[in-house]
Amino acid sequence: MYKKIYKSLFLIALVSFSSGCDDKKELQTKPKTNIINDKNDTNISKLIIPKIKIDENITKKVIKKNIVYRPSKDIVDKKANFRNILVPIITSTYNQLQTQYQDIKRDLNSSKNSEFIANLKIRYKVKTDQELLRAIKPHPISIALSQAAAESAWLTSRFTKNANNIFGVWSFDKNEPRIPASGLRGDKIIYLKKYKTLKLAVEDYYFSIGKSWAYDEFRKLRVKTDDPYLLIPHLKNYSEKKEEYTKMLGKILKYNKFDKFDVK
Repeated sequence: MYKKIYKSLFLIALVSFSSGCDDKKELQTKPKTNIINDKNDTNISKLIIPKIKIDENITKKVIKKNIVYRPSKDIVDKKANFRNILVPIITSTYNQLQTQYQDIKRDLNSSKNSEFIANLKIRYKVKTDQELLRAIKPHPISIALSQAAAESAWLTSRFTKNANNIFGVWSFDKNEPRIPASGLRGDKIIYLKKYKTLKLAVEDYYFSIGKSWAYDEFRKLRVKTDDPYLLIPHLKNYSEKKEEYTKMLGKILKYNKFDKFDVK
């Protein structure tokens, strides 16, 4: 009887010892944890994850180095086509207007061609010699290129293709060639002028800038300077976007280096 009892006790002790060893091994293999309490005081195990210190300066340098803007081939081709077509046309128009400006300036000093000058004053709706010189002096080629790029979407807009209208010039005369805009302005249809050639569109653009009351400050400044970046802010009345529009023009001019086409 005693032998049976001793044998049973021995087996129980052996099983307990084995369980204790297994528990110890399991504890040794488990990762270290922090014990935190939630709002309900429930114990939650959270793995300790070592923090890695990141050098922000290095990260910024890597990001800045890897992000490089490369325009698509379509954009490159579109801009090349724009320059090939418009640079010669705008340059030619500018040179003609500049020659006329110098001739009128000389004639005013010598009192010559008074009848021609009088007709020019009527056309531009000015009274004094000084106002006429402001009206007929052309502004830099780079500004005209920047506006043409913005208004014609690099010669791809519907107005450009269907009407040679590269400066978004509106029409208020029902008797002149024009095309309707795709949208309404309130409940009214907006029309844009239709030109036979791009050359006529450029000439009319310069004429509009020289005549309209909206660009009076621009004209006053352009007889004093040919710096496009100083002149552009005074074209805010060209668009309802105002200063946002002129900032965009400045970016277009600078990014595309249009000032290299200006006559120095």
